[in-house]
Amino acid sequence: MTNARPTTSHRRRHVARKPLAAGLGAVGVLAGAWYATATPTTTTTAAAPRLAAVTSTTVNLAAKFPYLSAGYNNTREWTRTTTAVAPNGTLRVAWPASDGVHVTPLTAAGKRSGADTVVKGAKEVGGLVAHNDGFALLTRVFDTNKWKETAAALIRYKNGTQAFRTKLTGTASHDTAPLLDGQLTWNGTKYGTYFVVHGAGGFADGHFGDKLSYVSAKGAKLTGGWSWGCSHNEGIALHAETTGAFTSLCFDDWRSGLFVSTGIGAPDNAPAVQREQCWAGYCGGTFAGRTGDLVKSSTGRYATAFASRGAASAAKNPADASGRGWTVKPKTSTHQVAVAFLKNRNTPAGKPVYLTSAAGTENVNVHIAPYGKDRLLVSWESLKNAKCSSGTCTGTFTGTHLRLVDWNGALKTPDKVVQARISGDIATLKDGSLTWAYAPVTPSYASALTGASPTTTTLKVARLKP
Repeated sequence: MTNARPTTSHRRRHVARKPLAAGLGAVGVLAGAWYATATPTTTTTAAAPRLAAVTSTTVNLAAKFPYLSAGYNNTREWTRTTTAVAPNGTLRVAWPASDGVHVTPLTAAGKRSGADTVVKGAKEVGGLVAHNDGFALLTRVFDTNKWKETAAALIRYKNGTQAFRTKLTGTASHDTAPLLDGQLTWNGTKYGTYFVVHGAGGFADGHFGDKLSYVSAKGAKLTGGWSWGCSHNEGIALHAETTGAFTSLCFDDWRSGLFVSTGIGAPDNAPAVQREQCWAGYCGGTFAGRTGDLVKSSTGRYATAFASRGAASAAKNPADASGRGWTVKPKTSTHQVAVAFLKNRNTPAGKPVYLTSAAGTENVNVHIAPYGKDRLLVSWESLKNAKCSSGTCTGTFTGTHLRLVDWNGALKTPDKVVQARISGDIATLKDGSLTWAYAPVTPSYASALTGASPTTTTLKVARLKP
C-alpha cells in the first residue's frame, strides 16, 4: 500500500467530470440529439458458429431515469445500471433517479415482481449484490466534511427494510467520496467495496486515490484492504475470492497504466498489465460502468477487457523526483478493444490481445463476461470518423458489437452488431445466460453532452443464452 505522497499538486480533474447527481430529475432537453439513424447489421460466415439472438423484456419505471452522464470533456456516457442475480435466480436492477437510487426486483425471466425499493439520499450506483431477501448497494450519501462532498456507504436492505448503512469514508479517515467509479463484490461471507476517494486532511489532503474496504454480513468494517492505493484511480475492477485478498485491478494515471493491486494497494512495484497514457479521460473510461470487468475461469485464470490506445513508448519520467511517474506515448489516437489475462490473482499473463485496429474508429463501452464453459463475450460500441482531443473522441455511432473469444483471446465468432446496448454490469444466471438492463435508445456520439440528461421511464432487460 502506498503510504507516502509526492509534494506535487497533481490532482484528479474532477471538475471536467460532472457528478451524476447534477443531472438527475432533469427534463429530456437533449433527447433529439441522442437518437441517431444508424442501422445495425449482422456479420456472420456460413462456417462460423453463431451467437444466439439477444432477447429482451420491457420494464416500466416508477421514476424518470437520466440515462446519460457527462464524462471527461463532457463526453457522452451511459449512466450506469447494475444488474445482479440472487442465489434463488431472481434479479435486482439498480438505477439512479432524482429521489435516490431505485432497486427494481425482477423475476428470473426479467419481469417486474414488485415495487422498487428507493434508497433515499443515495447519489450513485457504485455496485450491487442481490440476496434472496433483498440487496446490498454501494453508493454515496450526505456527509459533513471540509470539501462538502458525499461519503461512500454500503447499504443493506432485507425484506424491504434497511438492515444497515455503513459509511466507508469520513472525518476520522480523512477522506470523502465525490465520485465512486466503484465495484461491490460478495463471497458469501463478506463484501468487498472498492472506490475512489478524495483526501480531506492528513497526508493525502486534496489528492485523489482509491480505497478497498471489507464489510461483514452485518455491516461491520473488517480488517484488510487499504486506505490509499492507486493514485489517481481512473478505473476499478474487483473479483471476490473465497479466501484471501479479493483480486483487483486499477488504472493509475501517475504510473500510467493498468495494474494489479491485489492485496497490496498500489505500491511502486505493482505488476503492470498494460502501460497507457492515463491522464484523466485518456484511459478510455472507468471499470465497470464504461469499460471492462474482471472474469475468472474455472482453472483460476482471469480476463479483463478495456479501451486502449496502447504504448508506442513508456519510460519513467525523469522530472518526477518521486520515481513513480511514467511518461507514455500512445500508439494510436483512438481507443481500440484490448483483452488482457492474468495467470492468477497477482500475475499478468503476456501482452494484451487487441480485437480492433482501425485507426479512424473510436471504441467505447468495452465489456467482458463469461460465455458458456470456455469462452468470453466481449462487447463494445464503435464510432467511425472519430475526431479526438485531450484523450476523448466524438464520431458517428456504427453499432454495438458482440464477439466471442477463447481464454487466449482467439476469435471464436465474427462480430455481431445488435440493437441491445450494454450500459453497466452484466449478471450471469444459473444456466450461464447473461442478463443486463439498459435504456432503450440509440446513441449518438457526434458532440459533447451539454445541459441536463434526457430521461426514460422504461428499461430493457436483455438476455443472451450461450
